[in-house]
Amino acid sequence: MLTVDNLKNIKGKVVVVRVDFNVPQADGKIRDDNRVRAALPTIKKLVSEGARVVLFSHLGKVKHKEEPEVVAKQKAKNNLEIVAPRLSELLGQKVAFSSETRGEGYLKAVKALKDGEVLLVQNTRYEKGEEKNDPELAKEWASVADAYVMDAFGSAHRAHASTYGIPELLKKEGKPVACGYLVEKEIANLMRCVDVKKEDRPYIAILGGLKVSDKIKVIDSLLKKCDKILIGGAMAYTFKKAMGYETGLSPVEDDQLDYARACLKEAKGKIVLPVDSVVTNAFEGWTEKRVVDDNVPAGFQGMDIGPKTEKLFADEIAKAKMVFWNGPMGVFEQKDFANGTIAICKAVASLKGAFSVCGGGDSAAAIKEFGYKDSFSHVSTGGGASLEMIENDGHLPGVDILK
Repeated sequence: MLTVDNLKNIKGKVVVVRVDFNVPQADGKIRDDNRVRAALPTIKKLVSEGARVVLFSHLGKVKHKEEPEVVAKQKAKNNLEIVAPRLSELLGQKVAFSSETRGEGYLKAVKALKDGEVLLVQNTRYEKGEEKNDPELAKEWASVADAYVMDAFGSAHRAHASTYGIPELLKKEGKPVACGYLVEKEIANLMRCVDVKKEDRPYIAILGGLKVSDKIKVIDSLLKKCDKILIGGAMAYTFKKAMGYETGLSPVEDDQLDYARACLKEAKGKIVLPVDSVVTNAFEGWTEKRVVDDNVPAGFQGMDIGPKTEKLFADEIAKAKMVFWNGPMGVFEQKDFANGTIAICKAVASLKGAFSVCGGGDSAAAIKEFGYKDSFSHVSTGGGASLEMIENDGHLPGVDILK
């Protein structure tokens, strides 16, 4: 696979770069510019080489099946132009913006670029053909490109026109396609969690979140790779019910109980579940909170792992040479139920000489909020992509097409 460092003689050449500028925003302002900052090394490298850089990204969701007025509102809400001024500040140079995603306006904006200049193109999802990997759309986008760089790891699990269609066409034309610095780093760190070496054992995975059904493939994959899997969060209650415990009002996927039983049998002790829970009599506006052991009483629901489980999980983590974590242990957004997630942060932070990966998504939000981001060896920029990379033994459409 080529990297951005392998691209030679690109002065004056148009390099299309797929970045991830799917930034959180409110009231027309960017709330967190981390994803913009993450793309800077690749963009700066190309600019320094005199390339004419054309940036593609999605922002939010645009559901083209909705009524036209609804689509129009979604487009207005997810207008990527919001990013151009901030990117200009961070780069220290003006970034042009194309409000057109294709056609004459788009082509004119690209042709106007001079060496070392940067153009940001409007939200790729304004085009309904983006998520369908429409060949005509990919062809038009690729028509301006002399080279392609993939630096949007958070979108690498999607075979869209901007992540798959463009590089597929350019490869056929004999033009270079490469990964950017961010994607290169993600691949290197996550592949260590896929192709596990002896020196990285014991290898502990920590999984949380809401649904077992969302993580069946990753559980199956990790059972073959890990020494232990610690399961917390709401998804733990499906496993607990499968074992015969009472789960009260806790979210349980009844259609996954057979899977949970089969999974526990196959695991042969590798899966470690909570032994106590913090429960309340309502998700919001609760009036009673208690800590209970395995059974959740009727009328109550689990909101976090309990103190015994915090210690149980911490003791397991303390043995680890490598940790992969995806999913919080409870409703960490509410202060009363953040202790379990914070306990995992502390346990990982206490490891000496171990390799630790936070697999993006809510886990990444949690470690940032609680001040533990620098305690992890690697924090992935793509929650869904990092899970799929683990599930599929290192394969993602937006990465494989670069090979």
